Amino acid sequence: MTRGALIIVDMLNDFIDEKGALYCGPGARAIVPFIQERLAAHRKAGSLVVFLQDAHAEDDLEFEKFPKHCVAGTWGSQIIDALAPEQDEKVLPKTRYSGFYGTPLEKILTDHQPDEVEVVGVCTSICVMDTVGGLANRDYRTVVHRAGVADFDADAHQHALLRMERLYGAIVQ
Repeated sequence: MTRGALIIVDMLNDFIDEKGALYCGPGARAIVPFIQERLAAHRKAGSLVVFLQDAHAEDDLEFEKFPKHCVAGTWGSQIIDALAPEQDEKVLPKTRYSGFYGTPLEKILTDHQPDEVEVVGVCTSICVMDTVGGLANRDYRTVVHRAGVADFDADAHQHALLRMERLYGAIVQ
């Protein structure tokens, strides 16, 4: 039996809601139904589901590069209601682009030993790509769904998909 895992990256109010501090645009909202489908399938299969949640300090240095967003404990840092985690699903706050940096993601995956990890969410060229790079460095078979990722920069989005496929060996479909 194949054991899968689903990592949902930063599907948070500040990125997905039009009122969000770093709204990624209509493309980000458009991926929500596809992610809901993948989430339902993984829940039905009993797969590991992990939500990565950007959760910055008020004075995070990242705010020198991007507008202040996803401050820990605020509305902006909350997972959107349409993808609300269930009680047994992991929600990992993170302060950097990679879902592995400063989180227990590596241990969770090691304990679960998935045969394949699907990755969906935003932003394709930042947190999605850096997390997929971390999966590649740990030799996980990784699938990235075009219909399940979005970015506020269309060129960076396309480059990230190519990089994840060509350099990291992800299956981009």
